[in-house]
Amino acid sequence: MTERPYDYSDLSALFVSCTLTPSPAPSNTEALMADSIEIMRRQGVATELVRAVDLDIAPGVQPDMSDQFPGDEWPQLMAKVRAADIVVLGSPIWLGEKSSVCTRVVERLYAHSSETNDRGQYLYYGKVAGVVVTGNEDGYKHVGMNLTYSMQHLGFTVPPQSDTAWVGEIGPGPSYADDGSGGPESSFTQQTLTFMTWNLMHMAALLKRSDGIPAHGTSTTAWQDGARFDHPRGDAL
Repeated sequence: MTERPYDYSDLSALFVSCTLTPSPAPSNTEALMADSIEIMRRQGVATELVRAVDLDIAPGVQPDMSDQFPGDEWPQLMAKVRAADIVVLGSPIWLGEKSSVCTRVVERLYAHSSETNDRGQYLYYGKVAGVVVTGNEDGYKHVGMNLTYSMQHLGFTVPPQSDTAWVGEIGPGPSYADDGSGGPESSFTQQTLTFMTWNLMHMAALLKRSDGIPAHGTSTTAWQDGARFDHPRGDAL
C-alpha cells in the first residue's frame, strides 16, 4: 500500500448510491464509487456506502414522513448524513436525468433546509459534497450540474472538480462494470475520480480543522434577530 501523504483519519464519508437496482444485484454506479471509497480508505477516512433503494424512503419534503407513510426510513439515513464530513451522491442517467431515487434523496435532504447548526447556519454548512454519475449515453454534465447546484444550495461546500463519471456510447451497450466496456480503463474517468476524491478530502479537512465556515454573515438566526452584516440597505429591511 502507498504511504499516506496525509492523515485524514479524523474524516468520515457517506456514499449514497441512487441506483434503481435493489441489493444484492450489482450496481454500475457503485462499481465506480468503489474506487473513490478505496482512495479515501487508504488515507484513513471512515467510509460507508448506503444503497438508497434498499430503504423505504417516503416521498415528501418533511424530515419525517412516517405520519403519512408508516415505516419511513429516511430518518435513519439522515442520521448518517449528519455524522458525515463528506457526502457523495451517485446516480445513473435515465432519459438524461438523475434517477428517481436520487431525486427523492435530494428532496428529503431539502426537507431539513430550515434546520441550523449550533452557530445558526444552515445545517449542512461545513460538510462537503461530491457526485458520481454512470450511464451508457450522454447526460453526465447535466446530472452533475443539477446535483452540485442542489447540494451547494442546501449548504454543502462543493470544491473544485467535485464530480466524476463514465458514459458509454449512445444507445444500448455495455455499462461501466460490464466486461469490455472500457469504463474502468478510461483515463479521463480515472483522473476525474482521483481529483474529485482528493478535493473532497482536502476541502473537508480544511473546513473541519479551521472550525468550519465563519458564522459572521452566514447565520440565519442572527439575520432573523436583526443583524444585517453591512448590507447597504440593511436599515430598511
